[in-house]
Amino acid sequence: MKIFSPQSYAAVALAVSALVSHVHAEDFRVGFVNTDRIFKETTSAKAAQAKLEQEFSKREKELLDQGAAIKVQSDKLEREAPTLSEGQRATRQKQLVDQDRDFQRKRREFQEDLNSRKNEELQLVLERANKVVKQVAETEKYDLVLQDAVYINPKHDITDKVIKALNAGTK
Repeated sequence: MKIFSPQSYAAVALAVSALVSHVHAEDFRVGFVNTDRIFKETTSAKAAQAKLEQEFSKREKELLDQGAAIKVQSDKLEREAPTLSEGQRATRQKQLVDQDRDFQRKRREFQEDLNSRKNEELQLVLERANKVVKQVAETEKYDLVLQDAVYINPKHDITDKVIKALNAGTK
């Protein structure tokens, strides 16, 4: 389904070019913030990551141990299969399949819980970062601050200022 016709795109392009020409007549300041860097370099993001690792490390270790145990049992069954009766082999295979199914379910639940908590923590970091971006923009009189772009001239990148302000606020 088409939402915009070619004429609509032309009208939008014309409006943007008119805005840009008007903007050049005034002093229009544009800034850019790299959110990936904020998520990697700020102390609050690092603290959130450490909190998540602490919160989920026990479950992760349990899953790794359970996976290793299943692997050991699988290898043992493979070695002993020729000497087992058909009934014993079928029983052990069924037990192994049940254990693997339980393991896969727990692993999915773990991943879903981890992703959910990670999103929550990153949202908190992003909310704080957005407040700081707004403060920097108001202080330095930026008219527009972008978070995603295909290309940005480095002179418009205010990420370092935002990271510095965020880190100063979390100490």
